[in-house]
Amino acid sequence: MERESVISLLDDREKVFDFVVIGGGATGLGIALDAATRGYSVALFERSDFTKGTSSRSTKLVHGGVRYLAQGDVSLVLEALHERGLLRHNASHLVKDQLFLIPCYRWWEGPFYTVGLILYDLMARKLSLGRSICIGPKRAVKTIPMLRKKGMTAGVLYHDGQFDDSRLAINLAQTAVEAGGCVLNYMNVTGLLKEKKQVTGVVVRDEETGDMYRVKAHSVINATGVFADEILQMDKPDNRPTVRPSQGVHLVLDASFLDSDCAVMIPKTSDGRVLFAVPWHDKVVVGTTDTLMEESSVEPAALEEEVQFILNTAANYLNRAPQRSDVLSVFAGLRPLAAPRNEGKKTKEISRSHKLIREKSGLITIIGGKWTTYRKMAQDTLDYAIRYMHVPTRDCVTETFPVHGSGVTPDYSDPLYVYGTDADAIRQLVASAPEMGEKLHPRYAYTRGEVTWIIRNEMARTLEDVLARRLRILFMDARAAMAIAPQVVAILAEERGKDVSWKAGQLEEFNRVAAHYILD
Repeated sequence: MERESVISLLDDREKVFDFVVIGGGATGLGIALDAATRGYSVALFERSDFTKGTSSRSTKLVHGGVRYLAQGDVSLVLEALHERGLLRHNASHLVKDQLFLIPCYRWWEGPFYTVGLILYDLMARKLSLGRSICIGPKRAVKTIPMLRKKGMTAGVLYHDGQFDDSRLAINLAQTAVEAGGCVLNYMNVTGLLKEKKQVTGVVVRDEETGDMYRVKAHSVINATGVFADEILQMDKPDNRPTVRPSQGVHLVLDASFLDSDCAVMIPKTSDGRVLFAVPWHDKVVVGTTDTLMEESSVEPAALEEEVQFILNTAANYLNRAPQRSDVLSVFAGLRPLAAPRNEGKKTKEISRSHKLIREKSGLITIIGGKWTTYRKMAQDTLDYAIRYMHVPTRDCVTETFPVHGSGVTPDYSDPLYVYGTDADAIRQLVASAPEMGEKLHPRYAYTRGEVTWIIRNEMARTLEDVLARRLRILFMDARAAMAIAPQVVAILAEERGKDVSWKAGQLEEFNRVAAHYILD
């Protein structure tokens, strides 16, 4: 996936793509992959890096949504459980079975949650990951030693999926390119092409070179998440808002706060929401919140009350109450919820189901949804778009299509397991020269060779791309990310032929972004 070779697919200015997709998050990449594997020509444009927005800031779960079941949204749970099972097979190197424990402190909670989770398992049918059971408090504390034992009446064990969001997104982009798709980051759609009031393509600017392209398409799909209204207003300036951004915040703690491979699910916090504490890359991700925001931001920041809510809630269930000083990284993401018809509706009550909108101009917009159902969202969007196009109908094949990197049984003790079948190529590069095997940080296994491979093969263009969405260290340990930034930017500049001033600019920009991930 080398950017210069992919961008050459735009050289033929008269070419008309079947589809142009705007947005390189989970939804957009899923649509591009679906289109390419059906045999359609497709171009995807992301104005920054893949998953720069919402799709890199999830709770790292591939799940049916236990709380959606409690809300009675059975159809969404059934769909999500089915997709969870498919993703477990199609991206086996990144999606794994994760054991969860619900600690119960009232007599009725054990049987109540057990019954609900047995129903959850049954709904997954043959794609179930395991059986839910109720256990006693002694076994619960043995499973997760750091749980508060006092007052515990029972624990409920159940299975769900856990994954790495940005790593999966990169693999989706690679799979789409391998299938013939034109998938590009740092390509900003600045306008829509129209003929007789119908959208016929996009105007796009290469953010690296400033080159402009007029890319024609039979169908244009807006998959920009919380920024969907920006594209809709290009089509129709007076368009009313369709998206309500809801902010979710996560805190990352050291693994010792759980001292277990098992995750914790708190089914009802003080404000009636769900809180997770999930093991992830030898850390623990704790979240999330659900705060309705007035506007969308490229780099959302956690609100003080959100941070305090997570710390306080975690302290109620753990023997060791996490302090601000224990937080290794804090990150915030914005969910693109479909705007409710009833003003004042709480975000937790707004459906996470996706919604398709077709404008009179032919522009199609997809909003809502969640990572787990990205594949089904893509299928629905393509099927919907094809109904209005004069092209042959082709069946979706992504239910059983392996994602780039899958096909190996992962060894979770190997730091390179997230690369799947690419791991051997990285090992060869690391072994090719002594300097390639040099570690970048004493506490982490990252090497110069791994970073070099990423730059050459995963379309990483900036320091933030490497540290945030390829290595993931900014999300795991923001101070460690800042510590290795000078070494990484030197490798990046060498590989890309950039000068000293470019390196200085990259470091300054990265440190500015990284400051949002550190609690004062």
